[in-house]
Amino acid sequence: MELLDSRRLTGPGLLLDQPGAVIEVRVADERREALIAAWRQAASRMLEAVGWTGEQLAERRYAGGVTLGFTAPLDALYAATDLNEWAWSAAEAAIAGRSNGNFEEAAARLRTAIAEERRPGLLKIRDAARARGLTFLVGEDEVSVGAGTGVSSWPVDDIPEHSRIPWSEVHDVPIALVTGSNGKTTVVRLLAAMAKAARRVAGVSSTEGVTVGDLTLDEGDYSGPEGARLVLRRREVEIALLETARGGLLRRGLPVERSDVAVVTNIAADHLGEFGVQTLDALAETKLLVARTVGPGGRVVLNADDPTLVRAAVGIPAPVVWFSLDPGNPVAARHLAAGGRVALLETEALTLVSQGEREVLGPVAEMPITAGGTARHNVANALAAAAAAVGLGVPLDAVRAALRRFGQDPADNPGRANVYELGGVRIVIDYAHNPHGLAALAAALEAVPSRRRLVMIGQAGDRDDETVREMARTALAFRPDRVIAKETDAYLRGRAPGEVPALLAEELRRSGLRQDAIATPGSELRSVREALEWARPGDLLVLTLHQERRQVEELLAALGDRGWKAGEPVG
Repeated sequence: MELLDSRRLTGPGLLLDQPGAVIEVRVADERREALIAAWRQAASRMLEAVGWTGEQLAERRYAGGVTLGFTAPLDALYAATDLNEWAWSAAEAAIAGRSNGNFEEAAARLRTAIAEERRPGLLKIRDAARARGLTFLVGEDEVSVGAGTGVSSWPVDDIPEHSRIPWSEVHDVPIALVTGSNGKTTVVRLLAAMAKAARRVAGVSSTEGVTVGDLTLDEGDYSGPEGARLVLRRREVEIALLETARGGLLRRGLPVERSDVAVVTNIAADHLGEFGVQTLDALAETKLLVARTVGPGGRVVLNADDPTLVRAAVGIPAPVVWFSLDPGNPVAARHLAAGGRVALLETEALTLVSQGEREVLGPVAEMPITAGGTARHNVANALAAAAAAVGLGVPLDAVRAALRRFGQDPADNPGRANVYELGGVRIVIDYAHNPHGLAALAAALEAVPSRRRLVMIGQAGDRDDETVREMARTALAFRPDRVIAKETDAYLRGRAPGEVPALLAEELRRSGLRQDAIATPGSELRSVREALEWARPGDLLVLTLHQERRQVEELLAALGDRGWKAGEPVG
């Protein structure tokens, strides 16, 4: 047995429906039930000793491990994690037949920790906000109620009495949570463009950073609760668009308790094995946590072309809007017949359909993001964004206007299928970070003419060997003349330097690519330089970028300024 992780849940998650403490334990399947029983006994005894008699214990079993947790007061979560770690230690000792130290001393220590951490006034503010249907947030040493233009915030050490808060001045703005294996960032950016077309200030948190209107507050991965709080506490924000990644959901739980719209773009095999999520069905269950935040007046926007998502979505109480690239999709058809709403690709036009109503948003050929309709993954993203925008109160004219413009400029959706013409070479930059996303990109570029093709791929180290190998096999869908396996040293995540590129290269050779068509030059920027040195007029370079996109864009701009031509040194 081994303790793998101990963490606070600040919001509802996969195991608990409210804040609490969770541990992940590696344990052989045949020893798991004994561990659960011992942990439950120890945790229950200590919870009673500290006065937490109303908390709920829960466990989630999976092959080779178990998640163990219990609910706890929001204002004592650090103490709760200490308590859970003590319960693990006590369970481990009980199974081994040894002592775990003095129980009364441990209980006294935990009671002291709880007393020092507790903030009863914080919980009163939370309860008052809940009673009014308002957003409540705590984090970064700050407490806030409401959202966007209606937010009020205070330092956590200087919160007012809940009865003295001018509640009539506090309100929320429309909030959307967007998740899925691929397309999340594109959907929130599309939604932001639609909001802008409606003259509303959008706050966006994503894997690329945090923006409010045209202002970038910070760059980096803000697809978790911290990014959500940054957006929701800005008083300029009139509509909040929150990319909500799997990692944040599993580590901390939902970033908010309520939203107007939740979107799940798709479910693909990525990150499997982390936090006990080992199957697509379990991954879908994780992503669909966002649906819990939507009330009867909101909508959950889901991909009807994704069979895993269709299975997992059964029983969602909130209104669902299905989207599909197939106008005859049976899930969408049944939903429409039952009085529901759908978003469909009909005769190559995006269409919103409900009983007695059909709104055509325009032909995909006129939407730059779809590359004339060939980028089917972006057609799906556009359908999802359009359905979500309507649920957020964005007028249809603004939705149409954004779809006609979005994607004309690489700055609209940086790092996502951006096309550059440089020195006689066509270069496509994309984020494709898993086999599903890479396959979608290959399909979109299938008909692009080229003399030769180069693909640069990489993979984060926390994926298992088979996922890394699948990434290499998927790259062959581009029919490449050369493949560069890059190093993503910012995402080694437990792997040795060079290990992932070597695995990619090995699988490429096993799959039939010649040794002289494979390169492993190292870092992302070094790999791009090698790709440009290899290129000749008429070639297509497909570059997946994950950590040095800014530097690569600067390199391409500098080469363009000096009139670089394919075949010349890059310098």
